[in-house]
Amino acid sequence: MYEFTVPMALVDFLPVALFGAAAVLLLRDLKMGKTAFTLFAAGVIDIFAAGFLKALWKLLYAAGICDFAVLNSMFLPVQSIGFALAGAGMLMAVFGRKRELLLAAAPPVFSGSFVFIILMVLGLGSMCTGLGVLAGKKKKYTAVALFTLAFLLAMGMGAMSGQDTTSAAVNWIEQGINTGSQACLLGGVWILHRSLETNSR
Repeated sequence: MYEFTVPMALVDFLPVALFGAAAVLLLRDLKMGKTAFTLFAAGVIDIFAAGFLKALWKLLYAAGICDFAVLNSMFLPVQSIGFALAGAGMLMAVFGRKRELLLAAAPPVFSGSFVFIILMVLGLGSMCTGLGVLAGKKKKYTAVALFTLAFLLAMGMGAMSGQDTTSAAVNWIEQGINTGSQACLLGGVWILHRSLETNSR
């Protein structure tokens, strides 16, 4: 039995919304080739959908409507593949069209979770690295720090994965870390967005 409450479930939508806002700004602002844009767009859509559906599962469960467990079980594979796609797209956009980066765009699907965790770490790391490089080129060092912190907090979420996921306390801690990570990501993206707006005037 999970110790979810409706307020906890509603708060779970907050990091999803923060990530969605960051993704929209990036898709609008960054100049990417067609392949990079396609990979990045597909990736962030996957990530957003996976997060939204997991939050929806938690809300349905907390409200006593149903335990639509497939929305939870699909979260890790869908989100990790999304991060791999988005990471590959970001690296292609920042560092050029390297053929070897396309390997990340077609990850093999395994039944175990370890490969998905690797894909998630590599994909998110690639995204934050690419964004950090862009911010560094524009001398927006606060954004660099925010992207670094976003990645480190996300790794903190991974460290929490070994805890009791049915516990309310663990879920509140995870939500706090995840919300902090996505807030840092959006903050860094906003700084970049303002920088690009200023340059276009």
